[in-house]
Amino acid sequence: MTTDISHHLTEPLLMAYSAGTLPEAFSLVVASHVSLCDECRARLGAYDAVGGAMLEDCGVASLGANAYAETLARIAERPEAPVPPPSADLATFPAPLRDYVGGDLDAVQWRAVGGGVKQAILPTSADASVRLLSIPGGAAMPDHGHRGAELTLVLQGAFHDEDGTFARGDVEVADEHLNHRPVAARGVPCICLAATDAPLRFSGLMPRLAQRFLRI
Repeated sequence: MTTDISHHLTEPLLMAYSAGTLPEAFSLVVASHVSLCDECRARLGAYDAVGGAMLEDCGVASLGANAYAETLARIAERPEAPVPPPSADLATFPAPLRDYVGGDLDAVQWRAVGGGVKQAILPTSADASVRLLSIPGGAAMPDHGHRGAELTLVLQGAFHDEDGTFARGDVEVADEHLNHRPVAARGVPCICLAATDAPLRFSGLMPRLAQRFLRI
């Protein structure tokens, strides 16, 4: 876990995650950040406790006669969880992302998108998209704004933009009010997990032309 995180999740995001109302793509980013961040994990626990207290006041729902047996059968059908490798604590990906991808960095099928930048779009529900990005040290991403929300979690290296510097474990929460040009810090490639619920709004002509093929 990372203890020197400077950029955290917002209260609305934590509440929505606790309530189970976030799109799958955003839930993956939130779960990955929470697994690294003591502060956000504690705040999320408080919301979970409130939700649990509210459930205690709900009425009792009737269940079918076979509900218990069917639940046990479904549990028995699930495959056993794989035993994490001994080096899991040294992995680049936090546990929720490793489970989602099926491994660490070496399990990613990258696709080059130009300028040394690579991406891997992860399968998810249709209401939002999520991708891994690998940006060479010192490289700048195109200047862009947002038509919706974007969550970006740094997994390796760092980047800086108009909102500050973001290193491992930091998450940038962007909306339609933010226009920025992220620049990766020199050194190792900056690897990020980014979720969006609407296409980005690029300033330059070339990124706009490529946008359809990059699906971002």
